[in-house]
Amino acid sequence: MTVLKNVEQELSRFRLRLIAAAGFVLFCFGLLVARLIFLQVIQHDSLLDRAESNRVSVVPIVPNRGLIKDRNGIVLASNYSAYTLEITPSKVPDLDATIDQLAQVIEIQPRDRRRFKRLMDESKNFESLPIRTKLNEAEVSRFTAQRFRFPGVEIKARLFRNYPLGEVGAHLLGYIGRINQAEKKAMDEWEEEDIANYRGTEYIGKLGIEQSYEKELHGLTGFEEMETSAAGRAVRRLAYRPPTPGNTLQLSIDIRLQALVEELYKDRRGALVAIDPRNGEVLAFVSKPTFDPNLFVDGIDADSWRELNDNLDKPLLNRALRGTYPPGSTFKPFMAMAALDSGKRAPGTIVQDNLTFSFGGRTFGSPETDRPGPKDMRLAIVQSSNVYFYTLANEMGVDLIHDELEPFGFGRRTGIDVQGEVSGLLPSTEWKRRYFAKNPANQKWFAGETISLGIGQGYNNFTMLQLATAMSTLSTGGQRYKPRLVRQIEDVVKHEQRQLSNDALPSLPLKPADVAVIRNAMHGVTLEGTSRAVFAGAAYQSGGKTGTAQAIGLKLGEKYKDIKADERKRDHSLYVAFAPLEAPTVALAVIVENSGFGSTSAAPIARRVFDYLLTGVYPSEEDIALTQIGKSTLPVGKPRPIAEVPLPGAPTTAAAAASAASAAASAAASAPATTNTAGQAAPTPAAARPVAPAASRASAPQRGASTP
Repeated sequence: MTVLKNVEQELSRFRLRLIAAAGFVLFCFGLLVARLIFLQVIQHDSLLDRAESNRVSVVPIVPNRGLIKDRNGIVLASNYSAYTLEITPSKVPDLDATIDQLAQVIEIQPRDRRRFKRLMDESKNFESLPIRTKLNEAEVSRFTAQRFRFPGVEIKARLFRNYPLGEVGAHLLGYIGRINQAEKKAMDEWEEEDIANYRGTEYIGKLGIEQSYEKELHGLTGFEEMETSAAGRAVRRLAYRPPTPGNTLQLSIDIRLQALVEELYKDRRGALVAIDPRNGEVLAFVSKPTFDPNLFVDGIDADSWRELNDNLDKPLLNRALRGTYPPGSTFKPFMAMAALDSGKRAPGTIVQDNLTFSFGGRTFGSPETDRPGPKDMRLAIVQSSNVYFYTLANEMGVDLIHDELEPFGFGRRTGIDVQGEVSGLLPSTEWKRRYFAKNPANQKWFAGETISLGIGQGYNNFTMLQLATAMSTLSTGGQRYKPRLVRQIEDVVKHEQRQLSNDALPSLPLKPADVAVIRNAMHGVTLEGTSRAVFAGAAYQSGGKTGTAQAIGLKLGEKYKDIKADERKRDHSLYVAFAPLEAPTVALAVIVENSGFGSTSAAPIARRVFDYLLTGVYPSEEDIALTQIGKSTLPVGKPRPIAEVPLPGAPTTAAAAASAASAAASAAASAPATTNTAGQAAPTPAAARPVAPAASRASAPQRGASTP
């Protein structure tokens, strides 16, 4: 049977199939070309970056942190390299088991585990965190031999900050610590350039100079570009930019003087600030008790933190910067200056001092050591007459007192170049309205509240930094500077030194004749007044004023002797001073908490500071021992040349330590009783013991009598 085929129809179908197949093939090639164009042209830059990132590893190189030196070049903060054992938690399946196994290879103590757990809470789990720091060579070798057992664990070489003098100057230096989450969040607001410069950085300044000059000390982060294989192994270096070390800071502080003052305090609480009134440079910035900043460098352990934080003496409180105190009688020269400047009282105006002043049905008294009689301005300062200044405060009123004394820096921040300063309190009627805004009944200023202001009590509360700055201004006749701790910044790469400008403020328009009156009176304090026993025979002339300020307010009918048994409730000992008399090169304010009369504890410390700066001598060990327990007046023993005294923190032999202890005991046993202004035996504070943090002002204003 013959089958007839339609050849044309078959050819037509074949052609259609061929065209469809060719179209499909062309369509597929079109897709490939489109994809190729998309990848090679449109996505070229992005894919190139991704390819490079897979091929090239960019590793930030953290720079060496800048050094900190004192004015004489003594290194106060430096760096050293050490090995750390680090774990990346995200790469470790069973963290606790891994740490237990590591502990069989390298010693890991419970405090190391606690610190690691705290760091985990503060960090992201993919970050590398140290479980042990400062490994020795033997430990490094043991771990390296068994590294294959510990994925996610590695040894790194890191730079550590070191404070070679330990506790000396800790509050002004501050310390560095690991960047926490709050700081990371704050850093997100930085400029992009600054953020990039901190890639790879894990530590940052926390307090003091370390915090305030962080960007100067940090330096510029470098980088290293390495070509890597698919397995992540380094093949070759492609590019390298070395890090630039941080700048070196030179402080205005004389660290030997700083160490001397801290030694004179020993275990007592207090603060001292000494300033060069010619330029505002801070020569000593002491807060006691202090702490060892090295504890914080690689993360403080819980026990050490608890010991510092729970200590009643508050060693972490920077009393020079943040501790506020009633100034007591050290406020009287400033009150007198305000009276002269405002015309409220002339130098020769006589006030009859009968030891009491009555106002509004209340009697304001004087200390038992005060002498009655007629007094002009000079004698009132020399003998520290309360009644004279009660009447002066009443005549001036709170707002005039505020307006006259606020330009000296009372009640406002000085602008010193470290963070954390508090403003203190110089009261006014406007301040009271704002402070008691939620309690209208207490907003009114009562005239009786003004009386205690005249003797540095009441609402008055200032820092030692403010008092020293005000003393500097008064001693120079109105010349003002912002206090400064850093005097020079050195670029260690270019070897260029940048001198920081002394920020001069507009001078106060004080009349030279008025300033001469106050200077003469304060000089009289050292010749015939409350500090005469301390400054007798000094090789220079100085001016000063003692003060004894209440740590707590007395209840109605309560007497000071009733609370005196409680050491933590005793009065504070203060002294403000300047020297030399006619051309001052140093002005200072010093407080020793709960130590009684200003002439007993504070003035002797000031005398030794002046001797150090103006005559170049360091007190004898016997004299230091007496001053530490508040039993010194004139220097005793043979003073030493400063250059012969070992640097603070230098190791001493056991024999030398025993000799010093023997000298201290002998000195204390043979020390004469100190005397007050009336020539009578004055109570001597108890030997140094743990004392209370009375740096903060009392919750209620203190309105009791002030003693010299």
